[in-house]
Amino acid sequence: MHGEIPTVAVAGHICLDIIPALSHRHRLEDVLVPGNLVGVGAAVLATGGAVANTGLALHKLGVSTRLMGKVGDDFLGQVIIGILEKEHPGLSEQMIIKSGECSSYSIVISPPDVDRIFLHHSGTNDTFDSNDLDIAQLEHVSLFHFGYPPLMRHMYEDNGAHLEEMLRRVKKQGITTSLDMARPDPQSDAGRADWPTILQRTLPYVDVFLPSLEEILFMLDPDGTEYSLKAQQHSAVDGEILSRVSRQLLEWGAGIVGIKLGDQGLYLRTSLSEQRLSQMGIGFSSTIEEWTARELLAPCFSVDVVGTTGAGDCTVAGFLAALLNGMNPEDAMTRAVAVGAFNVESADATSGIQSFKAVEKRVMSGWKRRLVTVPLHGWTWEETRGIWRGPNDQKE
Repeated sequence: MHGEIPTVAVAGHICLDIIPALSHRHRLEDVLVPGNLVGVGAAVLATGGAVANTGLALHKLGVSTRLMGKVGDDFLGQVIIGILEKEHPGLSEQMIIKSGECSSYSIVISPPDVDRIFLHHSGTNDTFDSNDLDIAQLEHVSLFHFGYPPLMRHMYEDNGAHLEEMLRRVKKQGITTSLDMARPDPQSDAGRADWPTILQRTLPYVDVFLPSLEEILFMLDPDGTEYSLKAQQHSAVDGEILSRVSRQLLEWGAGIVGIKLGDQGLYLRTSLSEQRLSQMGIGFSSTIEEWTARELLAPCFSVDVVGTTGAGDCTVAGFLAALLNGMNPEDAMTRAVAVGAFNVESADATSGIQSFKAVEKRVMSGWKRRLVTVPLHGWTWEETRGIWRGPNDQKE
């Protein structure tokens, strides 16, 4: 890694999150009523999207981070840049500010203990394409993470031509690539895009693919004909479904597949090919043998949940930070769900994130894990590691 501290570039979707404070008395069936005036607490203004959430989480963990999102020159864009600069001066230096375009925003409805609802405007994210990526800005970057192409029109149009071109150019530099997704509105253009084709043409250039379960099931099976609609809601998900989905993604070219399972944890499946893993790029310094042909599931840690905004993004940040630190799969997954647990202890996406050293200390303190209710037939529990090993795990 050029003898330097590894640097991550985080590109893709960024927006302003407006998060009204809700309490346990705010039930969704009472809040979402036409004509109803609902008293709430003070709003939190925070940056959202993969660039802000994963990028700021990596920065707080102590990873050298460059943010490469796109905003307009409007008031919302000024607020987004101001929040980034308040977090750390210079953090927004490589952000793109486009004259005459509207910045993206979301209104986040996030009651305690309930998954959040987003009212979202894509804004400048829809005009981001491969031409916005300046390869010169990736000098000394070890890992390139891109987030939320389903919420970025030019990234899913033409069957992902811009997404493929961007990732291909990055891989040509020998940089490790990581890709995160978002679940689009099924009735939108993104929801009707040919995601199997997009994945087949882009995954050969993706070293680490980190979608959520809902996202990837929708992309592979939008009608629910293969996995059933119940599976998209977790109630019929089991280890066999995870195995089938991950095997398909690996066959399409990904080196490492991590599937976020919400409060059930993080599932991992890696390539059977040492040759594929040898092409992971300069951001992957772990022993290839440790990562070859692995299948694991890391349960979440027990915490009092305040909000879930950005939980998946922070889990991704924890995984990437561990990968850059050369950790093995078991330790990387544990750190990933640990950072996700830090996140949900706060209402917004990143204020709960602490240094990687603080994460390590809490993990080593005997932090209790949550129970996994996903059926894992044929799996083995490793008490000392706090990890489930799957039937496809080939670790000796």
